[in-house]
Amino acid sequence: MKAPDDATVARLQRILDTPDLGDGRYELGERIGEGGMGVVHVGLDRRLDREVAIKFLRPGALAASDVARLRREALLLARLEHPGIVPVHDLGELPDGGVFLVMKRVRGRGLDAVVQGGVPLGERLRLFLQLADTIAFAHAAGVLHRDLKPANVMVGTFGEVLAMDWGVARVVAGSDATTETRSATPSEGSPPGTGAGTVIGTPGWMAPEQARGDAISSGVRMDVFGLGRMLGMLLEAPGPAGAAARTPPAPLRSIARRATAEAPADRYPDVPEMAADVRRFLDGERVLAHHETPAERVRRVLAPHTIAIVLIGAYVLVRALLFAINRR
Repeated sequence: MKAPDDATVARLQRILDTPDLGDGRYELGERIGEGGMGVVHVGLDRRLDREVAIKFLRPGALAASDVARLRREALLLARLEHPGIVPVHDLGELPDGGVFLVMKRVRGRGLDAVVQGGVPLGERLRLFLQLADTIAFAHAAGVLHRDLKPANVMVGTFGEVLAMDWGVARVVAGSDATTETRSATPSEGSPPGTGAGTVIGTPGWMAPEQARGDAISSGVRMDVFGLGRMLGMLLEAPGPAGAAARTPPAPLRSIARRATAEAPADRYPDVPEMAADVRRFLDGERVLAHHETPAERVRRVLAPHTIAIVLIGAYVLVRALLFAINRR
């Protein structure tokens, strides 16, 4: 018997790795993404005749804790109705005991890919503020993301900014995520396998306390740290093609520095305060995190009036020249 060629083996492997959706409502398409725990396929909802994204656990990842985590992610996203969070349409069960999530199909690119293409600083900051508003909304609903990084942020076709992958998010007491006021039940608290003592997050992007295995006590300041790291990345991204490379403005560097302070108490107390400082910069106001020198204050105050100052200067120069000529 002739051994199958590589192409046949690869095709058979894809068939084995493709979950059986059972009831036939959803038609499964190509794989469009993957993470540490799950894979995402494009799909077709035959009942509503619309394209969707379908998330499964990786083949073989069918431990009870993995299934519980994906189910919990679906329930968590269902309670977070916000333009910056991908909505969940359905939660289904597979014949092998696994589960799958049906979500809105989002077209776009990762935040890092977008800004590496050369984006003006003001636009980068507006993208950041959209993300910050989404995370602030989640905090107000009592949810911490805990894995903020460029790979988990997508910019849609129409400029919408979406916070993705809430698989290790934590629900905290009540509607205030600033501090924990009671012990959460398993369905409310951390996903299975991510409790106290477990390192949650991505190296290089997680807060110091997360790296030490304490991904609870600092509350929203954990996500403030992640946002500060992303702000730093956005500040270092290249500007438009042909634009001269510039050092990021000192006030913005001060915002990123405060947000990523080693001690949680030295960071912004919440995301809205951090976002307010970024908006102050965009509006030409004094940034609270930055110690402004007299020279910086003069430049900031005069910056909105640059055209008027140039015109007045030109007028004075012309008048002086005319005065000098007439005296000859």
